[in-house]
Amino acid sequence: MRYFSRYIKLLVLITICCSNSALATVKLPSFFTNNMVLQQRATVPLWGESTSSSVKVTTSWDNASYTAKVANGNWLVNLKTPVYGGPYTITIADDKTLMLKNILIGEVWLCSGQSNMEMPLEGWGKIQNFKEEIAAAKYPEIRIIQAEHADNAIPLTDLRVQNGGWQVCSPATIAEFSATAYFFAKKIYQEKHIPIGLIHSSWGGTIIEAWTSAGALKTVHDFDEALAAMTSDENKEALLAKYNADIKVWLALLEKSDKGMENAVPIWASADFNDASWKIMKLPGYMEFNGLPDVDGVVWFRKTINLPENFEGKDVTLNFLADDDDKVWVNGVYAGTSSGYNVPRSYTIPANAFKKGKNVITIRVYDSTGGGGVYGSPSDLTLKTGQETFALAGDWKYAVGINTKDMPVQPSYPAGQYRPSAIYNAMIHPLLKLPLAGVIWYQGESNAERAEQYQKLFPLLINDWRTKFGNRNLPFYYVQLANYKVTRTEPVESDWAELREAQTKALSLPYTGMIVATDIGNDQDIHPKNKQDIGERLARIALAKQYGVKIDYSGPLYKSYAVKGNAVTLDFTYNEGIKAKTGGLKGFAVAGADKVFYWADAKIEGNKIVVSSSKVTKPVAVRYNWADNPDGNLTNASGLPASSFRTDTWPGITHGKK
Repeated sequence: MRYFSRYIKLLVLITICCSNSALATVKLPSFFTNNMVLQQRATVPLWGESTSSSVKVTTSWDNASYTAKVANGNWLVNLKTPVYGGPYTITIADDKTLMLKNILIGEVWLCSGQSNMEMPLEGWGKIQNFKEEIAAAKYPEIRIIQAEHADNAIPLTDLRVQNGGWQVCSPATIAEFSATAYFFAKKIYQEKHIPIGLIHSSWGGTIIEAWTSAGALKTVHDFDEALAAMTSDENKEALLAKYNADIKVWLALLEKSDKGMENAVPIWASADFNDASWKIMKLPGYMEFNGLPDVDGVVWFRKTINLPENFEGKDVTLNFLADDDDKVWVNGVYAGTSSGYNVPRSYTIPANAFKKGKNVITIRVYDSTGGGGVYGSPSDLTLKTGQETFALAGDWKYAVGINTKDMPVQPSYPAGQYRPSAIYNAMIHPLLKLPLAGVIWYQGESNAERAEQYQKLFPLLINDWRTKFGNRNLPFYYVQLANYKVTRTEPVESDWAELREAQTKALSLPYTGMIVATDIGNDQDIHPKNKQDIGERLARIALAKQYGVKIDYSGPLYKSYAVKGNAVTLDFTYNEGIKAKTGGLKGFAVAGADKVFYWADAKIEGNKIVVSSSKVTKPVAVRYNWADNPDGNLTNASGLPASSFRTDTWPGITHGKK
């Protein structure tokens, strides 16, 4: 029995020792892996966790050894990196040894923003020539790491990443990576042959305040309630209660303001309503591209059909796609409602709702933003019974019930990734110790309706990140919004133009750069397929400003104006070789004191442009490319497009919106 007791004690001791040895294995953050790139000529922190008392780190590029004491399970050493090169190894030892292999020293860029930064070469993006581009992506000295989408109420210390960490750029790894980031790195590498590391951390559809720290946002006070809601359940419940009350009032106002409703009765759905004065729209198709470019809100659609005899007396399904919400009536009989732009509609219409001969189908669509209406392909818009199908595509009558631009801003409740600071906490904060060569940024579409507010939010984010990364000179290069939506025949107001203006104003910050993309967008696709030029134009800025390459990187930028008689003379920076890209100059509009803009005649005089209009005898303001989807053609010797601009400071359509 004595020997058995000693045996048990010995077994327990061995188990404890083995357990401690296993626990002593060092644990690293997700972005310290094989194949990684570290910033050249920098002090690079390397950190992690261990249950040992100390950790020894050895770097192969200089055979230097660093020893760190473990405090509360954590350790950190500061590595000195040389000029670019590799591959190298890093050996990390506590009670066990871990070796990171195939490491390069080079330039590390953080690539962030919303869907146009996220857009992959293949996947949902399918950029132009994606098959050829993927096949040619053989750049072993370009390395990529992809952050997972994540949001959090408080800052996190580690990043969720895909594919186990860093990957070598190749046809096998690049297809689902950011196309903009890849073409940016490719251009720099081809010019300088410096290893490039791309940290891609972006999320489609996101707003800039979600990417900004809570501390920075508190200085502007536009998001105080939402930030407070992230700190306690009590504040969260209070914000939700306020939202529920506000949205109830707003929806009641929407219905009251809807001309198709009268005392809560849908008068425009009545079978005998006279819609002779209504206009015609072909459905399916987004209403934004079919006569209603400036309408978000309620639009009613009506179609009179002759019901086929083989449909009579049978239950019928009405099928279509709608953006965002809808209600349906057949001959004035309510058939149902649905919400969500990506939810296929299929309403079962009872046999007694239809009658022999003529029948009226009414669809009331509410669209909060974007395209809106009844969309899809002709085969999506049908009546069906059994195996029989009746096509409803074609001409429909329509009328606007209420344009929400004529209402107060719809209340919103920030949740998930739409909470201020939530994405910063999960997708930027974990990276703050890493030295970077710079940041490239493509975002703004989701803030266009609050473009005036973006004038303070964008510089706030840039300065916030510079402070948090500990580099007040951190280069920050970004993409101005591309052209999108319908082309207008006359000068109009535009929230996208106002957002571009906010982006241009951020150039007043040092170490920034902006590319213009209003020549390579798509009127019906918010995600331009030409990401090659986007990435290469961003790379031009970096090559010129950081890598000593003599290369043009900007089209003309508006500087000043002077009025003389009925003409306005415009001066620009980057004005060498100023010209029209093709044909005569276009895209300029001029207004007098009445603030009504007319297209202007424009001519080049030296390195300046003189504009005038026979309709404006006393001009006071000029605008260029001031539209969602402009077609101006001003450029310079570089061939790069000029930025949109305005000389006036009149309140825009996003004035005061928060």
